[in-house]
Amino acid sequence: MFNGIIHNTGKVRTIRKFKNSILLDIESNLYLKKKDIGSSISCNGVCLTLTKTLGKRIYFYVSSETIKRSTFKIIKIGDLINLEKSINFGQEISGHFIQGHVDSVAKIKNINFIDKSWLVKLEIKDKKLSKFLQEKASISINGVSLTISKVSKKIFELNIIPHTLKLTNLKTLKKNDLVNVELDIFGKYIYKFTI
Repeated sequence: MFNGIIHNTGKVRTIRKFKNSILLDIESNLYLKKKDIGSSISCNGVCLTLTKTLGKRIYFYVSSETIKRSTFKIIKIGDLINLEKSINFGQEISGHFIQGHVDSVAKIKNINFIDKSWLVKLEIKDKKLSKFLQEKASISINGVSLTISKVSKKIFELNIIPHTLKLTNLKTLKKNDLVNVELDIFGKYIYKFTI
């Protein structure tokens, strides 16, 4: 479980692609030890298991299911990845509860600049999920906890403040880029119980 408050990023150094999986090597200042091997790390919002550490290099195995649902299918060497360690019991939750189970991807339709903030319009790929897009609901974009400011059918808008842009890879986004999306878990479960 994560809370979407990102303080660390990493750069993809090597990608080993197999028929149904990927091995990722990411260089980062995220402090991890050998005893952390096997722990969960949010990588662009996807919960991955740390398989190896070597200095500042951390390694992850990405399964076919994760590749299918996320932007890892188009990952490239040099890409900047948002990283977050799982939360500890009693830790302050500044964002919202994020499982790291990405629901889909969304495409950036437009970015407008309002002073130093960004107003970003996105279109969710899986149209069936648009029913979970709710104004003022929490949403995870590349692992960052954000609030939906406006919804129009399958298009939704986000306001991203300068502090968030500075600390995350959202500052690298441009029109037509894809991002990982995890919808608010409470909204999904409440919807399931009411149908």
